[in-house]
Amino acid sequence: MSRSLSRTLLVGGAAAALIATAAPAQAGSPAPGPITAPPDKIVIELATVNGSGCREGTAEVAVAPDNTAFTVTYSEYLAQVGPGAPPTAFRKNCQLNLRVHVPSGFTYAIVQADYRGFAFLQPGAWGQERANYYFQGMPQTTQRTHQFNGPLNDNWQSSDRTEYADLVWAPCGEKRNFNINTELRVNAGTSNPQAATSFMAMDSTDASVNTLYHLAWQVCPAR
Repeated sequence: MSRSLSRTLLVGGAAAALIATAAPAQAGSPAPGPITAPPDKIVIELATVNGSGCREGTAEVAVAPDNTAFTVTYSEYLAQVGPGAPPTAFRKNCQLNLRVHVPSGFTYAIVQADYRGFAFLQPGAWGQERANYYFQGMPQTTQRTHQFNGPLNDNWQSSDRTEYADLVWAPCGEKRNFNINTELRVNAGTSNPQAATSFMAMDSTDASVNTLYHLAWQVCPAR
């Protein structure tokens, strides 16, 4: 199936890849107890964008009005194998470096990440979505992988949620960018890539198709 034809297919569902590890308590760590969200508006800017799945100008970030989540929308994120596909097209990746402006006295963590996409996989082929997340200067979280096996001609979806006790919080009183690394991969497996196409997409002309990152908030301790 061609890329142009893929854009006529309905894209929906929610998929996620998120894992975090607990950090020991230390000075500047958030105070116990969650809040819904800070009252002042947060601002998220794309500091840098790199990767074969998100060349400059093809990824956008928007913050939910209630400060409980933010979305990333892609317009050219598709991995494929098959007739006419370049040899490197089987794997696409995107590395986003986000500059998050948080109201004074608050800190945040990513509690859940929902991804949306569509897959067309031949019998015997398979596709994967991978992601990890980390704050600048802190260890990366373990990469989580979701695999989808052909035959498949439908939305792909999954959801991971980090338990509250295991959340990794942005350091209080410090400005550290937040990094999101994602990857789409398609393997022909036992199918014949010389005769049939398989693809996995996380891009669409539909602006409602985006990845959704849910935020948890805490009040920082008084200095």
